Amino acid sequence: MKKKLVLISLLSVFALMSVFQIVNAATIPSATLDKDTYLAGQTGYITVSVYNDKSEKIRVTELSATINYYYTDRTVYVQKFFTGTTLPVEIAAGQTETYQIPISLPTNIASGFTNLAVETKTDLWHPNDERWTTSDRPTYQVKLYIESPYRQQYESSQQELQEQQAANQNLSSTMSVFAGTTLVFASAAAFLGYILFARRTRPTPQP
Repeated sequence: MKKKLVLISLLSVFALMSVFQIVNAATIPSATLDKDTYLAGQTGYITVSVYNDKSEKIRVTELSATINYYYTDRTVYVQKFFTGTTLPVEIAAGQTETYQIPISLPTNIASGFTNLAVETKTDLWHPNDERWTTSDRPTYQVKLYIESPYRQQYESSQQELQEQQAANQNLSSTMSVFAGTTLVFASAAAFLGYILFARRTRPTPQP
């Protein structure tokens, strides 16, 4: 009886191991955003790579990115973005395919750092049975930075101030050159006037 129980236990363990081997069919090696920083209301996309680490083909049945953050009034904001690629898409054994997930931020999202949870659902092909079975759901965390609109306003005001200062400096330089030129012409005119006046007032010699 004990031998039967041990045998049943071993068979159960092997069965579970085979299930876990089937489950691990894909990984997400990388997921990157198209920008380093975003502003509220901006759009963009995530580039996601899905790798098939099995000896049989897999198919991607869903690819998404979920954001769980806050609005500016601190109420919870949750949204799930999906890839624009028509699914399912097959990936050959040992191959990597790249997809894009478009994202669009609300205009009143709070500024700061948050994570986008990228997830893909896959099926694994069984050639012996010629059927698909549900496989794993690998995930990947992407850090998203939402910049404060006040910073942009501050940087814009600083840029405008620098441009105004540069314009004032150019104007001052132009005025200085104009004043110097005017002074030179005035001095020349005064000198010529003095010479003409001196000639007119010089006494005529008597014969």
